[in-house]
Amino acid sequence: MIASLLLQRALVAVSLAGSLLATSAHAAANTLVMASTTSTEQSGLFAHLLPAFTTATGISVKVVAAGTGQAIDMARRGDADVLFVHDPVAEDKFVAQGFSDKRSPVMYNDFVVLGPSADPADAGGKDIALALQRIAGANAGFISRGDNSGTNNAELRFWVAAGQTTKGAGYKACGCGMGPALNMASASNAYVMSDRATWLNFKNKGDLTILVQGDERLFNQYGVMVVSPTKHPHLNTQAAQIFADWVVSAAGQASIASYTVAGEQLFFPNAKP
Repeated sequence: MIASLLLQRALVAVSLAGSLLATSAHAAANTLVMASTTSTEQSGLFAHLLPAFTTATGISVKVVAAGTGQAIDMARRGDADVLFVHDPVAEDKFVAQGFSDKRSPVMYNDFVVLGPSADPADAGGKDIALALQRIAGANAGFISRGDNSGTNNAELRFWVAAGQTTKGAGYKACGCGMGPALNMASASNAYVMSDRATWLNFKNKGDLTILVQGDERLFNQYGVMVVSPTKHPHLNTQAAQIFADWVVSAAGQASIASYTVAGEQLFFPNAKP
């Protein structure tokens, strides 16, 4: 009698443990880790986009937002299932190294150069190269992210395009994200380059205003990549692929297009069919 009761309890315990493991496995299968740039987070896009994805698929997303360089390193180590960033040069290298099968274009916006409304360096206009030449020539304050992000790498390419071997005495690399860089520029009335979406969602604008925009070189493309299961078999590749497919689908692209701040669209979908 006692032996039978103990056996029944043991079976119940085994059944409960199995149920808990199954529940845990199901929860894990329905969660993915995304490494992404700070602009998608700080602009408010993900707070709009990801709930729509979860509603459509039942998959929740844990976002780790960092500069694009840090996000790519995270994915390269196998610490993220999917990568959503904005540095096509670095992304193509990531694919070429076998860390993803392909990079899919998702959306774009543009970079802008901000500065004090008085524009002491006379940098305002459309030409990004001319603007940087004038900022350097005036030794005006310029806050660079200096963090190997997509924005930072684009900024450095623009300095090269401007033919500037020096950036002026006022140039400072903060080694920080877009929000802190904007705060520093606002506090010191310095120039700074930002993606437009983060700027529009930024609250502490102070005297900063958009001074340089419209140059086709300021185009800012975003892409999505599923991290290779060949490199990292432990990853949740199935959920990552579902996200990558959804964000370029008609539903995902419509959700991106519908996100606005103060009536202004922040990102423009351009996935290829």
